[in-house]
Amino acid sequence: MGGDRAVAAHTDPRRGGRPLKFPRRLIIDTVLYVLGTGCAWRLVPHDLAPWDAAYRWFRAWTADGTWDRVHDALRQKVRTAQGRDPQPSAAVLDSQSVRTHQGGQAVGFDAGKRVRGRKRHLLVDTCGLVLRAVVHSASVQDRAGAKLVLSGIRAAFPQVGLVRVDGGYVNAVDSGLVGWAAGTENVEIVAVPRNADVKGFRVLPRRWVVERTFSWLGRCRRLARDYERKTAHAEAMIKVAMIRLMAARLAGEDVEPHGPIETEAARRLAEDLNQE
Repeated sequence: MGGDRAVAAHTDPRRGGRPLKFPRRLIIDTVLYVLGTGCAWRLVPHDLAPWDAAYRWFRAWTADGTWDRVHDALRQKVRTAQGRDPQPSAAVLDSQSVRTHQGGQAVGFDAGKRVRGRKRHLLVDTCGLVLRAVVHSASVQDRAGAKLVLSGIRAAFPQVGLVRVDGGYVNAVDSGLVGWAAGTENVEIVAVPRNADVKGFRVLPRRWVVERTFSWLGRCRRLARDYERKTAHAEAMIKVAMIRLMAARLAGEDVEPHGPIETEAARRLAEDLNQE
């Protein structure tokens, strides 16, 4: 508890406390090292900040919403730099089941994917930037998880009126998500069907943006599996990965697409921009 109070004091200089021992830039570099390499906190190299100091700051910034505020501010800047309205009007929703390591909060079994772990539920804009990320047990069905993501979405993003999903969220057996979203959040749910005659991987119109976002996250080895014991820390790691990506984009760094998903996504994005 004493360490938490000390870190909390350092986040606000007005609260006093001794001067910072490690620069915040060094703390950020340490967190990004863990994110990119996937190493354990205790295995951080000695030329970075001590692992316990970096972890305390990561935990404190997760608890006080610092990662969320930085992430949201950068997302608006990226959208503005691309000539778009800072507030999105349409979004895409999807989930990804990932294995966990040595237990933790909200661990379950996804019978469909045959995965024991958690689900990452992402709501992204049409650029693939994350609007909301919720990590929950893999045993939670997609339609129930979607409600966790979409609850209060119009309060956070007043202009969002359309959310595209795959067929798993809307079917003949249970279409309750559509009615709930329309009645509670005033949001229209539109399912993008998949052609049953086509086998194997298929890029679906308008839904490839969220698949590309999962591909972006997959570049970070810490997110190859869910190593976090707390779901709040798992969500924070997603935000840190997107902060890293958006900061690089605003700095003018050219990121070449990797793999068939990103290559096809880049081609389709160029076509959409040309049509506009």
